[in-house]
Amino acid sequence: MLAVKKLMKIMLIVGARPNFMKAAPIIAAIEERNQKLAGVAQPSACAGAGQAKLVLVHTGQHYDQAMSDSFFADLRLPKPDVHLGVGSGSHASQTAEIMRRFEEVLMREQADAVVVVGDVNSTVACALVAAKAAFNSEGSRPLVAHVEAGLRSFDRTMPEETNRVVTDHVSDLLFVSEQSGVDNLLREGIAPLQIHFVGNTMIDSLLASQAKAERSNVLQSLGLRKSEGGDDSGNGTARYALLTLHRPSNVDNRGTFMSILEGLEELSQLCPIIFPVHPRTRARISEFQLEDSMRGIRLVSPLGYLDFLCLMKNAFLVVTDSGGIQEETTCLRVPCVTVRENTERPVTLTHGSNVMGGTSGDSIRQAVRKQIDAPKTVSCPEKWDGFAAARIVEVLITAIQTRRLATAGSSPSSVDRARGTTDGSEHLQVQ
Repeated sequence: MLAVKKLMKIMLIVGARPNFMKAAPIIAAIEERNQKLAGVAQPSACAGAGQAKLVLVHTGQHYDQAMSDSFFADLRLPKPDVHLGVGSGSHASQTAEIMRRFEEVLMREQADAVVVVGDVNSTVACALVAAKAAFNSEGSRPLVAHVEAGLRSFDRTMPEETNRVVTDHVSDLLFVSEQSGVDNLLREGIAPLQIHFVGNTMIDSLLASQAKAERSNVLQSLGLRKSEGGDDSGNGTARYALLTLHRPSNVDNRGTFMSILEGLEELSQLCPIIFPVHPRTRARISEFQLEDSMRGIRLVSPLGYLDFLCLMKNAFLVVTDSGGIQEETTCLRVPCVTVRENTERPVTLTHGSNVMGGTSGDSIRQAVRKQIDAPKTVSCPEKWDGFAAARIVEVLITAIQTRRLATAGSSPSSVDRARGTTDGSEHLQVQ
């Protein structure tokens, strides 16, 4: 009988704040599965069978240590096993440096699977390294799994769109958060056996954190708690809007930034707008001398995950250019206006609370009025139920086990099937 090593090794990559919320539920699901297996009586020779060792790698793409620490604490993330410390740089230099440093870690650890999340430079860099790795003369390599696969804005001027497309096409397992992702991947020729519609791990984090977020004191610290005789929204806080802007196409162009601010003037007269500002965006405000255009907009320091979730959950309206916030406001049923010309998350428009506002002053003004006058009817998208990570781990573990058996059988065609690269005539991979 062929021996198969017992403990599976899964390497999970994070690099920037959006990754943390998507990765945390996967870590929790792996830990929960291991605990359940540990509680099952096993012969000593089989101890650890079926369990998975997690190796958490932080690339350091998001280099604000204080903010990273805050998110790790809020999400109860374990300390990374490896920190690459890459820091900032151009897209090319940052991606190349992540690849160079990650390759050494991957070759040392020889993980069974590398899991990447989202669409940042860390995602595509580590996926490329893992897809081209060769642990031995037979060319064995890890499975590559992409969480949040298939999303498309169809705007190739966005660096994130390039990262999404490349990552999907070098990955073996594609974990999809909404039906549009399935449709996009099939249209691009991805084999159906590789695609798994599992739901949204960012929503897993949100649902798991809502109660803790409600205990945040951020509303008191910002003076937004209900006051006697005040103009209140009816949900226990003074009425306010929440603004986030971070995309270079919005904040690095003075004309575009000005247009967005002009589009928010009416809203700022209706209620205060709270704007947690990243230091980079604050620098642009100063550089472009936009301080006078910020009347009615209250700039505050960046917030941790729980504080921001509390602020978002209690907002009258959210204006954003963030993809993740479009999803979170949909789950929270908070009206959202996205100040972009497109979105890679169309389910937030068809089922959620999101409308597109564009970047011109007039289109933003119209979108805000629409949300105030007649907020969208919201239904929760399919499988946004808090169990996406559990589905991911089930598929991932089965794929690793299937691939190990295929590799042990020394059949190249079996190995290919376990990677999900067949024409679909064999069904070794979990669907």
